[in-house]
Amino acid sequence: MSRRKIIIDTDPGQDDAVAILLALASPDELDIIGITCVAGNVPLPLTQKNARIVCDVAQKTDVAIHAGCDAPMRRPLGTAEHVHGKTGLDGPDLFEPTMPLAELHAVDFIIETLRREPAGSVTLCTLGPLTNVATAFERAPDIIPKLRELVMMGGAYFEVGNITPAAEFNIYVDPEAAEIVFKSNVPLVVMPLDVTHKVLATKERVNALRALGSRVGIFTAEMLDFFERFDVAKYGSDGGPLHDPCVIAYLLKPELFQGRHINVEIETESKLTLGMTVADWWRVTDRAPNAMFMGDVDTDGFFTLLTERIARL
Repeated sequence: MSRRKIIIDTDPGQDDAVAILLALASPDELDIIGITCVAGNVPLPLTQKNARIVCDVAQKTDVAIHAGCDAPMRRPLGTAEHVHGKTGLDGPDLFEPTMPLAELHAVDFIIETLRREPAGSVTLCTLGPLTNVATAFERAPDIIPKLRELVMMGGAYFEVGNITPAAEFNIYVDPEAAEIVFKSNVPLVVMPLDVTHKVLATKERVNALRALGSRVGIFTAEMLDFFERFDVAKYGSDGGPLHDPCVIAYLLKPELFQGRHINVEIETESKLTLGMTVADWWRVTDRAPNAMFMGDVDTDGFFTLLTERIARL
């Protein structure tokens, strides 16, 4: 099987970090062309630093990491330190990363890469606000038909919102960027809260990662020890949801997920529902489907995959 070429666009974030580790642990299936960072969970200086820390921990420092947009396209930045802590990776003891930051801006890297690589060979994996990607699409629309697929974490339908009553964080931070992506006609796979809230890092599952005894296993467990506290308090759940690793798990084992090809529109104007993903799950409109919107996941299969791969690092 040939390796799938991917670009990971991210705003680490503990769950972003786990997604990056899952990808780094899967070199037989995934060829990480580069990691692009965007402002989101924390400001850009921290997201690009955190991505480099994660690669350092995994001893995978040959991946190019590019800093991108430091604010949404048309509105001020909103962040989520209340969830991720002031560093974005609160939990483990952090350090100054040794690997350098690539010089090329993330948007330019996305554009140049998609123009260079064969059409249909690159998958974009977006784990944060869609600012970098939408900016690239606006600046260079010729790259859109060259993409194989865009697999993203964002949005919600049955679970509605986690940052407002109606909106999921990644979409809410830059709804105009999300609107551009959802209207782009790119092949789109969406991991909404409806799926990610089923992937709970319970104490048993976190302890299984800790029991690996490796630097990466312990680092991951310590991140999740911190990360779970917010969602446990908010939802009364048995652990924090691992949102972003669902994107990478889908690339590795798509059979873990079930969904529907439906129409999804982004609300950009309403004060009440700004950033809402209006998903026509029941197909009650005549709007053309534009996204494979996932609705269910094999949670045990997900954690079996995650633990087995983290053990490789």
